[in-house]
Formats: sequence, structure tokens, C-alpha cells
Amino acid sequence: MYIYSSAAPDRGPRFRFARMKTQRHNAIREVVASTPVTNQDELRRKLRRRGFAVTQATLSRDIHELHLSKGPGGYSLPAGNGHALAAAEEDDGPPSVSEVMASFGLRAQQAMNQVVVGTVMGGAQPVAAAIDYEEWPEIVGTIAGDNTVLVICPDLRKAAAVETKLKAILES
Repeated sequence: MYIYSSAAPDRGPRFRFARMKTQRHNAIREVVASTPVTNQDELRRKLRRRGFAVTQATLSRDIHELHLSKGPGGYSLPAGNGHALAAAEEDDGPPSVSEVMASFGLRAQQAMNQVVVGTVMGGAQPVAAAIDYEEWPEIVGTIAGDNTVLVICPDLRKAAAVETKLKAILES
């Protein structure tokens, strides 16, 4: 479990997100290497006991990024010389807004200085996290429900720009 020290300098959300992801990946490796894990829900529960509350979408991405394989005995780490593991660690961070919107996004519509993003059920959290991670200057913040993300902008003009950007991503 990560304990944030108030003495450490705050390096921003990107740093905290990347650090938490690295710690979560290390915990997944430890769990899979030390105990049999037969399904994602079991892995999610074991991670929760270690202080990592993750969604199914996040866990699926982590499994993919770590190149875990699933066999009759459950999940296992990549075999061989570790190159697959090194390749997974070279990933600069979480999936981009484009990748997440391709998987979860359905629509984007401006409402005053806000943009409402519709997603598939359970897709709002990953979309909001990806938008937050990008740190677009025209966005103040996001609020995620289960299938809706509220993107808050400082004014109408910036909200229109965000809507245009998100619609372009959805159409690509």
C-alpha cells in the first residue's frame, strides 16, 4: 500500500498516477507469483487486501500491460528471459484518451461550460482518469459516474473546444 508523505514534494497528478500504477503492477506480480489466481475477481480481492482498490477495467488493462497469461492453473507471469516484462514497464503511463474513448466512449455533448461524455456501463471511470491524466489546459476537472463523465471547463469557448476534440476522437 502506498503511503503518501506530506514531506515529499507534490509532483502533480501524472507523477502520482504513474507511481500508483507501478506499485499496483508490482503487487500484481507478487500476488500472481506467490499464489494461484484463477480469475480477475479473485485477483481484485487479493489486491484490495493489499490496499489497491481497482475496477475490472483497470485490472484488465494491467493484465494486458503485464503480459500475464491464463492457463488451467490461473494467471502466470511471462516466461522466458523477461523481455516481455521489460516491454510492459516501458509503457509511459495509462492508455491515452483516444484509446480509452475507442473502448468506452459513446458520445460527447457540450452543456454550457461543461461537456457530458456518455460511455458504456462501467466506462466512465477509465475515461475520466484518461482525461485527467492528459492535463488538457482547457479542462478544470472531471466527475465520473458509471456511464457518464462530466468534464468541467472554465468557459463556453473551452468547453466547445473540448467537445470538438472528443467528437473527433470518437469519429476516428
